[in-house]
Amino acid sequence: MNEKVLVVDDEQNILELLDYNLKKDGYEVIRADTGEKAVELLEKAKPDIVLLDQMLPGIDGLNVLKKIRSNESLSGMPVIMVTARSEEIDKIIGLELGADDYITKPFSVRELSARVKALLRRTRQTETQIPAVLNFKQLKVDTVGYKACIGENKLLLTLKEFDLLVLLMSNGSQVFTRDAILNKVWGYDYFGETRTVDVHITNLRRKLREYGDYIETVRGVGYRFNTQNEQNI
Repeated sequence: MNEKVLVVDDEQNILELLDYNLKKDGYEVIRADTGEKAVELLEKAKPDIVLLDQMLPGIDGLNVLKKIRSNESLSGMPVIMVTARSEEIDKIIGLELGADDYITKPFSVRELSARVKALLRRTRQTETQIPAVLNFKQLKVDTVGYKACIGENKLLLTLKEFDLLVLLMSNGSQVFTRDAILNKVWGYDYFGETRTVDVHITNLRRKLREYGDYIETVRGVGYRFNTQNEQNI
C-alpha cells in the first residue's frame, strides 16, 4: 500500500503542484485547504506524513500542529511545515511546537520530495545495531515500538525527538556534532541549519524532565548522553 501524504495549503496551485509530483513519486495524496478540514482528515485518513502550510484560513498551521502533538494517537506523526515566512523566529516557533522539519516558499519540488522521503525512511527504518529496548534508571525507550516512558508515564515525543533520544542513548557517552546529528537523524545535508538541532534538544530535555539533565552540551562541539551526570537525580 502506498504511503499517504496529507497536503494542507489554501493555495490551489500549491496543492495541484504537490499532488502531481507526490503521486508521480508513488505516494497517495490527501488534500485539505483549511485547518479545520486538515484536523478532520488527520483522524479519518491517518496519513503517514503531513505537509502543513503555516498560514491558513480559520485554524492556522501552528494550531493544527498543536492538535497533532497533543493527541496521543497522532503525536508521533511526521510533520513538515511549509511557510512563506523565512525569518528564523518563524521557523523556530514551528520547531518548538513539534514540527520535524520546515521548508520555505518558494521551494524546490525536488528538495521537498527528498525531505518527505527522508522523514518517512526514518519512521520505518530499523537499526539492527540498536537494542530493542534502551534502559537508564526509570527511563525506558522501546526502539521497535517507538515508545518512551519514565516509570509508568509515557512521553509524547515527536519522531525527531525520539530519534534524537535513541541516537544519544545508544552511543554511550559519544559526543555528536550538530552536523553529525543532522546527518544521522534528518538523513540529508541540512545546509548548515544547526539551530534545528538546538531547538529539538531543548524540547527533548523539557519532556524528559529530570532526565533531560543527562543530555549534556559539550561546548563548541555538540551533545552527548552523559550517564555519569549524577548531580541532579
